[in-house]
Amino acid sequence: MKQNSTSQRTAFILLTVLFFLWGFITVLVDSLIPRLKELFTLSYFQAGMVQFAFFGAFFLLSIPASFILSKTGYKRGIILGLFTMAFGCLLFYPAASFREFGIFMLAYFILAGGITILQVAANPYVAVLGSEDGASSRLNLSQAFNSLGTAIAPVIGAAFILSDTIKSKTEIAELTDTARETYLLSEAAAVQTPFLYLAGFIILIGIFFFFIQLPKVISDTSTGTYADAFKQKNLMLGVLGIFFYVGAEVAIGSYLVNYFLDMNLATMIKENTFMTSIAERILNSGITENDSKAIVGVFVTFYWSGAMIGRFIGSYLTKVIRPGRVLQIFATIAILLIILSINTTGFVSMWSILAVGLFNSIMFPTIFTLAIDGIGGLKPKGSGLLCTAIVGGAVIPPLYGLTTDMIGFKMALILVIFCYAYIMWYGFKNARKPISI
Repeated sequence: MKQNSTSQRTAFILLTVLFFLWGFITVLVDSLIPRLKELFTLSYFQAGMVQFAFFGAFFLLSIPASFILSKTGYKRGIILGLFTMAFGCLLFYPAASFREFGIFMLAYFILAGGITILQVAANPYVAVLGSEDGASSRLNLSQAFNSLGTAIAPVIGAAFILSDTIKSKTEIAELTDTARETYLLSEAAAVQTPFLYLAGFIILIGIFFFFIQLPKVISDTSTGTYADAFKQKNLMLGVLGIFFYVGAEVAIGSYLVNYFLDMNLATMIKENTFMTSIAERILNSGITENDSKAIVGVFVTFYWSGAMIGRFIGSYLTKVIRPGRVLQIFATIAILLIILSINTTGFVSMWSILAVGLFNSIMFPTIFTLAIDGIGGLKPKGSGLLCTAIVGGAVIPPLYGLTTDMIGFKMALILVIFCYAYIMWYGFKNARKPISI
């Protein structure tokens, strides 16, 4: 490839920013769920529908996005994805002002639609921005920044979205007209400000992409049809693996704050000097009696930062141990940690469920790689199907919320165990399979 090295470096940096952005935004959505639940008096099932709107876009738009990119080109597709994301972020302003849950759902869907387009477009570019033998290293680096985004988001969410006390509808009705108006304005600002900043930053990145030169991606190597892809058994089993992985990871991440509050961990943290100091260091401020959601919310960062650390560890392990075996081992440990959390209380239960994030780390790339191995020219279509399976993040969290409404948080985690059990089986099935992509 004879592209200008400075142009390549600039493009790679901006693409890596995109990986960071969609990881950050995806997890920032989780911070809104406890807030929306109280603001709109939602059940856990209804709160989980937020993730349905967000991840449902991947199911509906992944394959159409590939057709859009084939018509517009990848550079214009990236710009389209960025401005779609920005529009979704801007919709949070009227949604918060009018306190309309339907507008929130629409904003999530549009935001995810932009991320879907970027998912389809960005990965091929990262692979071609430099030498072929460095493609894997570049992808791992970009994915690490994606995990960095997911690790930082809970802290930002705790500081800007969960930090103040949320009043119920009854409490709001009891306020004077002036006090009610002041409260509603502060509630709107708590949601509007972060997403307005995000919209401005995304638009700025989109303008950069408009002016930079991107290398052309070879697009005529795809062969076969989606019907042919559906006949690839291991690919389709991998599609199910992605579905269950994303669903399980998001279900845990979405309900961690509520899970911790249900175990009364906020009180326990306040009474423990060491845990209080951790919360204060992350929040960079002291805590008050009304900071329950923010206190437990900051610890969610350990769940997502564990995925970032595990990705570096896993990148080494998959070099010395066959990837399928690593996947099997990591899924087994995740199951054991969830069982431990179910059967314990307090900090043991909290840290065991947070540790699951460490073992989530290698699952997506490993399942993805195992699934498209050996399918030749069907890889682009296989990738489209695997991206569509991200819809698991729209299906499993509401089911988990519904199960929680019926039998409580701990017993509902059995649903998540079933997801990891499938992943463990898929790893076992591919345990002897070397990667030959």
